[in-house]
Amino acid sequence: QVQLVESGGGLVQAGGSLRLSCAASGRTFSTYAMGWFRQAPGKEREFVATIHGSGGYTLYEDSVKGRFTIARDNAKNTVYLQMNSLKPEDTAVYYCAAANNLRFGALPIYYYYWGQGTQVTVSS
Repeated sequence: QVQLVESGGGLVQAGGSLRLSCAASGRTFSTYAMGWFRQAPGKEREFVATIHGSGGYTLYEDSVKGRFTIARDNAKNTVYLQMNSLKPEDTAVYYCAAANNLRFGALPIYYYYWGQGTQVTVSS
């Protein structure tokens, strides 16, 4: 079982930056692909980014490419989401999730473990 705790959310002006962190428990962190998803009010939860357990492969949702960067530090059991050039439409609750490396990808159904989320609000 994996426990995930997100942090780093907050209020930022458009064009600003935030770095989200997700701390994971467990001894097998590197066996999990780690993903970030977000959900805005009235909208479905959507994929943002994911990174393979090795750290060597990443995927991004098109709207965040070039602005967001996902990274992981397996020695610290932590995954990060660096968010630059933030836009009001990035406002959402951001969730960290873990999936088996064999299901590396964007589909939330394959992510077994989820954090409780952290709020990101971008003002204009």
